[in-house]
Amino acid sequence: MLFERGQKILFIGDSITDCGRRDTNAPYGNGYVSLVRAFVEARYPELGLVWENRGIGGNTTEHLLARWEMDAIAEQPDWLSVMIGINDVWRTFDSGGAGAVSIEDYEANLRNLLQQATERTNARLIVAEPFDIDPDRADPMRAMMDAYGAVCRRVGEEFGAIGVRTQEAFDAVLATTRWDAWAPDKIHPGLPGHAVIAQAYLRAIGFAL
Repeated sequence: MLFERGQKILFIGDSITDCGRRDTNAPYGNGYVSLVRAFVEARYPELGLVWENRGIGGNTTEHLLARWEMDAIAEQPDWLSVMIGINDVWRTFDSGGAGAVSIEDYEANLRNLLQQATERTNARLIVAEPFDIDPDRADPMRAMMDAYGAVCRRVGEEFGAIGVRTQEAFDAVLATTRWDAWAPDKIHPGLPGHAVIAQAYLRAIGFAL
């Protein structure tokens, strides 16, 4: 287990991270963040960890840059977990391109975010790749998401981040199930889908029963 006694773990990202953490499901949301916290707390209660959720639905890397100082740097976490990129891609398909972020800008933005975190905090980084719960890798959105995911993995590795292979986790369950078992729109998971993400996180941080 990578987390140590008394550390602060901060999650930041879009709606997949948010999951109602600002309203009906405050303060952790009802998604993967809450599940990761619950399992880690139950298994390692002696650590006394501090958990923060700073997800905001609809965010792209551009939005994270705008709020990075307040929601990430100022918090000075020991671990900073970033899951971002789904909306950078999805806006191309659900909003006629309005608000979409090109793959070149996505890479530059993500590198900027992680560079700031490295230079201005002592946080170790966790980077989760964006995903599309679609088994058809030739589908235009899935193909684009895979390309952004490859960028995410490469940039995360440049900064020594712990990688969370969310797309691989969904591909594994899609081998024996339909996509709509996990999300109504291939993007926003139900609780079982969030459990898929949470399991990928737990594997990445060395959780053991």
